[in-house]
Amino acid sequence: MRIISGKRKGIILHPPKGLPVRPTTDRAKESFFNIIENKYYWEDLRVLDLFAGSGNMSFEFASRACEEVWAVDLHKKCIDYINETAKKLEFNQLYSITSDVFRFLKNEPLKPFNIIFADPPYDMPKLDLLTELIFEKKLIAENGLYILEHRSSFKPQFVEYIVDQRVYGQSTFTFYSSSPIIQAEKL
Repeated sequence: MRIISGKRKGIILHPPKGLPVRPTTDRAKESFFNIIENKYYWEDLRVLDLFAGSGNMSFEFASRACEEVWAVDLHKKCIDYINETAKKLEFNQLYSITSDVFRFLKNEPLKPFNIIFADPPYDMPKLDLLTELIFEKKLIAENGLYILEHRSSFKPQFVEYIVDQRVYGQSTFTFYSSSPIIQAEKL
């Protein structure tokens, strides 16, 4: 796992063994960030990384100098690793929270994010409830995106908000807009 761009480009990350994670592949991550780079200025972005795991995506956003990066994961060992690595790499804009993602989204008074990235366990039974909660709480800023990484065989709901999908083998990124596709600009 490596940071592919930004001020810490090329840094190889070595999360401890035994973390309950499935990191996004470098190929998929690079493609994902190319899409985002063509739409936004990094320095203006508030980012929420749900099911952050090893922090792979959070570190990439922080390396690109995003204004704020929030990493949320239930597993304390994951958050401990994210905290240690963020301190070592001087990512002062990265905030980590140990919490159940659903509880966090329901209970925290959050202002909208420009980018919400979620990489839940592929076998999570409440996957559409996650998307529903994000829309219900109006967590996607105007012109923002919510990106759900999921198993390619999963058929997401809320199709009227989907502006793009990218398939990488068994993984798919589904891009949602903050407004229905009729009003949303295609990526």
